[in-house]
Amino acid sequence: MQAFLKGATVQTSRPQKDKAAAGPSAEKKAKAVPWVEKYRPKCVDEVAFQEEVVAVLKKSLEGADLPNLLFYGPPGTGKTSTILAAARELYGPELYRQRVLELNASDERGIQVIREKVKNFAHLTVSGTRPDGKSCPPFKIIILDEADSMTAPAQAALRRTMEKESRTTRFCLICNYISRIIEPLTSRCSKFRFKPLANQIQEERLLEICEKENLKYTKESITTLVHLSEGDLRKAITFLQSAARLSTDKKITDHVIVEIAGNMVDEGYAATQILTQLHDSILEQDISDKQKSAITEKMAVVGKCLADGADEYLQILSLCSVIMQQTSQS
Repeated sequence: MQAFLKGATVQTSRPQKDKAAAGPSAEKKAKAVPWVEKYRPKCVDEVAFQEEVVAVLKKSLEGADLPNLLFYGPPGTGKTSTILAAARELYGPELYRQRVLELNASDERGIQVIREKVKNFAHLTVSGTRPDGKSCPPFKIIILDEADSMTAPAQAALRRTMEKESRTTRFCLICNYISRIIEPLTSRCSKFRFKPLANQIQEERLLEICEKENLKYTKESITTLVHLSEGDLRKAITFLQSAARLSTDKKITDHVIVEIAGNMVDEGYAATQILTQLHDSILEQDISDKQKSAITEKMAVVGKCLADGADEYLQILSLCSVIMQQTSQS
């Protein structure tokens, strides 16, 4: 009987050993992160091409004081990265998780979130020292990403919370379209516009990543990547990582980049992407300025309709009819 029990214990201990042996490799796999996160700026100085914003933030960090902030501009220009880097510099790695609340407003945008999560976090008071002895501001930071997706009642509720909790909390609203933020909120924040990144800045960052990841690439592939990303560095880095996975032992070429980016009108890509590519193509066509202006005006109308949720097929069809009408006149 004892021998039987001993045998049973030996059998049960084997899987545990196997799990222990498999532990480190499983942890290594879990540590693999997207390059967008891997190369996100760790401090304010690393933020690219936003000199005015960086200068103001550095002054605020020196005085350990920060106003309520409103960052707006196109996607992929460093809005979220900038405030996260500033928060890390203010609080250090130990206090960062306790002092910063980050909410993606496109998922959590109702008035209930403002009443519960935001208010409860804003009520807490904090001290002005860090575990490493350095001084830090006696307030917390609430980051509301994609704030232009918040409902109007939620924005109105947030206005009152910003007023009441100004002693213990600072807010940073991040959005693509400032026109969708109500006036009482914008007047309570310092506004900063983030510009689309210049081609040269994007090239420098992409080449830096290529060197760190030991990638083989052609000069044309980097140029194509910058052109297709349209000032969105996040999109460019994502395309680069996808191209690197496809071309493991080969050079990354411009053909691979175009395939990944979906630079083809007839393969079922998003109507907004088709609109952008048509716009570039129309400007290069040998037609009169009057015809170009008529077509691009229609493109603006279609772009607005698509943003409001109109049917993609019908909008592209109406645009094509205008293009045919204008080109037939020449």
